[in-house]
Amino acid sequence: MEKKDLEIKHTSRVIYTVLDNGSKAYVKYSVNNGIMVLEETYVPEPFRGRGIASSLLDYAVEMAEKNNWVINPHCSYAISYFIKNRDKRKLLIPELRNASDDELNRLMMKRREEEARKRL
Repeated sequence: MEKKDLEIKHTSRVIYTVLDNGSKAYVKYSVNNGIMVLEETYVPEPFRGRGIASSLLDYAVEMAEKNNWVINPHCSYAISYFIKNRDKRKLLIPELRNASDDELNRLMMKRREEEARKRL
């Protein structure tokens, strides 16, 4: 499945796409008081490295823009998305909007460690 072939949908808690084998790639999120928290990003192992996660995050950014929400990227992948896509940082919560790449990298590494501990 190629990035251009993705059909992305959303519910009030999940942005997702159904993959060729019937599994799903998704971003879990919540919205409170105009803040969209990107909680978890998941792509099944055989589908990683194809741009699927970034397409899901692009969709999340579009949702935030349409609804005038700011984004709090909680999961490590979402943080890395904003490290790579500086032009989208204007949508981040104020305390992260002007963060340096180094600050965002430190936050991403901290989240990765937390995520790894949860998997144990």
